[in-house]
Amino acid sequence: MDVIAYTGHTDPGGPAARRDLDALSITKVSVGPMDNNAYVLVCRATGEALLIDAANDPDRLVDAIGSGPKRPDLRHIVTTHRHFDHWQALGAMKGMFEARTIAHPLDAPELPVPVDELVDHGDQVRFGEITLDVVHLRGHTPGSIALIYRDDERPHVFTGDSLFPGGVGKTNSPEDFTSLINDVEERIFAALPDETWVYPGHGDDTTLGEERPHLGEWRARGW
Repeated sequence: MDVIAYTGHTDPGGPAARRDLDALSITKVSVGPMDNNAYVLVCRATGEALLIDAANDPDRLVDAIGSGPKRPDLRHIVTTHRHFDHWQALGAMKGMFEARTIAHPLDAPELPVPVDELVDHGDQVRFGEITLDVVHLRGHTPGSIALIYRDDERPHVFTGDSLFPGGVGKTNSPEDFTSLINDVEERIFAALPDETWVYPGHGDDTTLGEERPHLGEWRARGW
């Protein structure tokens, strides 16, 4: 698979984009008919890898991980939430790599394979020398989670379908919307600085600083 410089944008069916931080590399690839983002995170010290959302197109996900003797060792797959477009390749990827599956207990029963590790708000996911903080964001689904990596330069947060450029994720009732926007405000925006880079489940990336001025608008419009 071709790999391009990281801007936060990838095209469906197009090349992956890779960002190299000091300790972690992040590869973003768009898969499937719903332009789902999948993220391959690799600990640069150990070569151990974690996949966020085995959404679709297992062959493309395998290509994004790499090949040859230096291919990263995929040991963990995190599913951010239970919606079907985020786990179409989960069974295939778990079978190929014998990776441990990780999800929140409220969404885990809806996934197509047993979940090896249940995580909740405040837990951590570790692979290689990398630690990710788990944030439970209630509303898009009961068990939606985000993952925060705290780099020395800036935090990086993988939000699934709970936060996008321009708003929070889709909800099915006013109560779910209020729950989601409350959690996003309190657990993401209030906890992290403006320079935090946001990696959503579909479409382009953003930063918290870009979105923060619009929180009041989102709450007022109700979506």
